[in-house]
Amino acid sequence: MLYLTLQKSQKFLASSRQVHKTATHVVARSAPEETVTSSFAAFIHAVRPEHLSKTVCHRSKRMILDSIGVGLVGSTTHVFDIALQYCRELYSSVAVSSVYGKPGVKLSPTLAAFTNGVATHSMDFDDTWHPATHPSGAVLPALLAASQMLPPGTKPNGVDFLLAFNVGLEVQGRLMHFSTEAHNIPKRFHPPSVVGTMGSAAATAKLLSLSAAQCAHALGIAASLAGAPMANAATQAKPLHIGNATRLGFEAALLASRGMEANPSILDDIPGCSGFSAFYSVYQPKPLSTPSDHHEFLLEKQDIAFKRFPAHLGMHWVVDAALSVRNLFINYAGSFSPSLIRTIVLKIPVSKYINRPFPSSEHQARHSFQFSACTALLDGEVGLSSFTESSIHRQELRELLDKVVVEHPEDNVANFDKMYGEVALLLHSGDVLTGKCDTFYGHWRKPLSKESLLKKFRSNASHVLPEEKIETIITMVDNLENLSDSSQLACSL
Repeated sequence: MLYLTLQKSQKFLASSRQVHKTATHVVARSAPEETVTSSFAAFIHAVRPEHLSKTVCHRSKRMILDSIGVGLVGSTTHVFDIALQYCRELYSSVAVSSVYGKPGVKLSPTLAAFTNGVATHSMDFDDTWHPATHPSGAVLPALLAASQMLPPGTKPNGVDFLLAFNVGLEVQGRLMHFSTEAHNIPKRFHPPSVVGTMGSAAATAKLLSLSAAQCAHALGIAASLAGAPMANAATQAKPLHIGNATRLGFEAALLASRGMEANPSILDDIPGCSGFSAFYSVYQPKPLSTPSDHHEFLLEKQDIAFKRFPAHLGMHWVVDAALSVRNLFINYAGSFSPSLIRTIVLKIPVSKYINRPFPSSEHQARHSFQFSACTALLDGEVGLSSFTESSIHRQELRELLDKVVVEHPEDNVANFDKMYGEVALLLHSGDVLTGKCDTFYGHWRKPLSKESLLKKFRSNASHVLPEEKIETIITMVDNLENLSDSSQLACSL
């Protein structure tokens, strides 16, 4: 692998320093003018901190804090342990980059990015955007690792870090807007494995100050490293999608910085020779304008969804609907008495991989409308402990699952901006109680308050960090623009 050789010497770190300062050592052929790809490359190269609005800074810092938190609690999972052991035993390299929740453990930069990416998605607790993807987990681990890779005196400051993070978000969002297929819950490729890899390449290229031509090649290389099938959703392999996206995008930028070239028109729709369009059946790319004084990032217009419990985003509609009808049922019967319920009707969108009547593992449970609704009905909440083996296999939960009937109303589409969840309890008495959720708390239309976001972060981080460190991270992210050395954030993890 790339780092097995290059990171064993100070010569590599010195070259990285020069890449960051000038990015001019490699003489690369310029990307063709007036193409979609060249416009993206020009944007990545030319965008500046002053293009970030107060809203974008505020929202992206919320994303950074939340992503770190879910990564920290994710470092307690079995799938994370597998990934960490793999990286520590299979590879030998100069280790400079931190690992979530493991003070004193260091890995080579791209492997640290991989491991932290796996942690971020290990519980499906990370943020979700529209069109559907998990944007932060694919970008943040690469930037944290890269910030520690660079030698003293060349470390990017907090503003540089925040700008690179938003470049990674912007590229992901723009690419998803090229296809109407990307607007709905996916069926073929897991989105972060596709656009996330490209976002990681763009963000890292920005942090390393690559030239416009090198940025174009980084995107082209990343496209050859992208893609993972939806069939691995609800398995231990799904977190690898985020881990690989952040790692391989990072590697694409590093390869481009060393002179590797790729198709400089990779984002363009060229008949008979698919580039990025290979990932979508409908693909209509548009150039990305060179940033002006009033450039508007997509995050300005489209806020993010933060999850209150660790499961697929679609579960949040059903859980809130179930909690609503549970309150009605308690008012009706005086307590929650499952024996009074004849049938539980779930009205949900058609989406095969999250329609799982009897999940048998934690990963399947996180992707099950039925499990989420019944757990909320039985316990009055859904949280980390809901996905333990003992909780999943409870007899009383199985009895509720046996009563579930699923319906797919035509107006309930598989789209995170349009779907709803409805839970109806058909009682033996003949009465029917119904709860419905159009917008759950945490959705971009009903954002988490600052207090709720901080409560989530503190709860997640407390599994692996002492209180003093937790508060230090909160302060550091909140004042990211004033940080003189962004690697301090990674070092605090």
